[in-house]
Amino acid sequence: MSETAELAEKLKTEGEKIVVYFSGLSDDQWQCEVYTEGATWTIRNVVSHFVTSERGLVRLFEQICQGSPGAADDFSIDRYNARQQEKTQNLTPMELLEQYKSVRANSIIWVSGLKDEELEIQGRHPWLHQTTLREMIKLLYLHNQLHYRDIKKVLK
Repeated sequence: MSETAELAEKLKTEGEKIVVYFSGLSDDQWQCEVYTEGATWTIRNVVSHFVTSERGLVRLFEQICQGSPGAADDFSIDRYNARQQEKTQNLTPMELLEQYKSVRANSIIWVSGLKDEELEIQGRHPWLHQTTLREMIKLLYLHNQLHYRDIKKVLK
């Protein structure tokens, strides 16, 4: 199996785990606070973050593949996340989960279309800074796993 196929499969399996877990949450659980530093984020806000960050990152990856240097040096993750939360504030948890499924499916298709050698392309990621597409793609599922772990702690 090619490395791009392995990455696409990992995105698929990790995405499926996320969907199963969040589909089983009660209305009250969606409102549980996960993060309280700065803006308070509920579980609903975290899923919104999954959707908006992955959508934006895959667009960035596409640009990097076409020769862009990547994220601007002055890019602010905090400002971006705050704007995206505002844009999704009227979506229900189930609407966000449906968007997550769609965004993840598109990510899988995009990664599946890459050649293994394209994983070596370098660009600037907003969090990882200068790195390869390989590492950026891995962070798509690792990022969600980190937030998922935090959510599970809150719901214990």
